[in-house]
Amino acid sequence: MKTLLILTGHSKGLGHAILDQYLKWKEIQVVAISRSTLGIEDERVKELSLDISDLSALEAILPRIFPKESFERYVLINNAGWIGEVKPVGKLNPKGIQRAMNLNLLAPMMITDGFVKAYSESPGEKVVINISSGAAHKPLSGWSEYCSSKAGLAMFSKVAQEELRGCGIRVFSLAPGIVDTEMQAEIRSAKADDFPALERFVDYKASQKLSSPEEVADKIIRMIEYPDRFEGVVQDVRDF
Repeated sequence: MKTLLILTGHSKGLGHAILDQYLKWKEIQVVAISRSTLGIEDERVKELSLDISDLSALEAILPRIFPKESFERYVLINNAGWIGEVKPVGKLNPKGIQRAMNLNLLAPMMITDGFVKAYSESPGEKVVINISSGAAHKPLSGWSEYCSSKAGLAMFSKVAQEELRGCGIRVFSLAPGIVDTEMQAEIRSAKADDFPALERFVDYKASQKLSSPEEVADKIIRMIEYPDRFEGVVQDVRDF
């Protein structure tokens, strides 16, 4: 099936694993957006270097994200994200709050809106996956920026699905579980005074309880291949 994949945060971690899996396909066209590019020499891949937390720059580049040719399946994965400042309220930096909200919530909203404008009238399957977190539904001390931005993304996904049902677009808010990525390393580098659950996250790594990016990427692609098997907007890879 001729597929278009638009993917943010492709240069490392889960995004990189998703990209690697899709590049095993023949009929694939990828638009990949990250701060740093991988220098991929493959005519199927268009890499865009952009920090999507810069909303003005994102708005300027939006027309370049959505190819005008026809595909049998259109996929958007808003994967790029940041844990935010791992600090309690009262120690946060206004610029940190702004960056977390821009990257985790506002940029995915803008890109999803552009995706719908570009492809809602196109025939073919259309799937949007917003990479969320269990933290969207469970408060965790030290993670006010992350929990709040991911909760907003989950609600945006629910509203979008209500609105887009008639367009044949499936929207998911997907928690990937605890994945062995740089984000987890950043979490483990937090100060215990700022993050009471620090030891638990250190233990996840020490006890080899982290999922590999490749394992999670496989599950995400399975969801994209069979979206009708998944009821509801909010999903968690640990459930399938």
